[in-house]
Amino acid sequence: MKKMVLVLALLAVGTLVFAQVNLPEHRFVSGRWVVSGQRLYQNDETARLAKVNIRAPQSGPMLYEFDARYEGGAENGHGGFGLHVFVDAPYNEISWGSGNSYLLWLNYDENPLNKQIPAGLSAQVYRSYTNSRMDIVQNFDLNDYADLLTDEYLSQPIPFKIVVNGNTGEVHVYDPTVLDDSYYVLNLDRRDFPLRGDWVVLRTNGIKLSFSN
Repeated sequence: MKKMVLVLALLAVGTLVFAQVNLPEHRFVSGRWVVSGQRLYQNDETARLAKVNIRAPQSGPMLYEFDARYEGGAENGHGGFGLHVFVDAPYNEISWGSGNSYLLWLNYDENPLNKQIPAGLSAQVYRSYTNSRMDIVQNFDLNDYADLLTDEYLSQPIPFKIVVNGNTGEVHVYDPTVLDDSYYVLNLDRRDFPLRGDWVVLRTNGIKLSFSN
């Protein structure tokens, strides 16, 4: 449980979306995205559906490796971010879902409107069916570990490594706090494997963050 929480507590963007300082084919759809130095920033803390569509062909086992750093915006008690993986087709307008895909998501919300989501710190796995329909397929209450979210901890880039096997739906989420290859395993509950997609979609909700490989 500890390994799951340590990783899911700041889930989920894959560095396959980055190529050195330059992004591959992409579109900044909403939010205020900018590449500065070696990092990609989303600087609009008011954007609820900020996203960038990034071309990244995916099939079979895929490695997503990155670091993420908090830049501000959650002082009002709300913020979240995550990554749609194995997206079949990008939608270049503001949207809730992202075609056929899975969304790995971190949520901090002191007063969530969705009663399925615990107040405070949590993580979700969503199954996206269309650009407007998503269902929660896994839900994790992380409030026992909210003390990790200190100013000192969040001011540093946190490294992550996630492997998603598109053939089986098995996900390995590696523990960023240790040097070995310890990881937590979860499984995507989908019957029509194998997963394939040509895009990933990086999203934020009411928070400023930066990312790098």
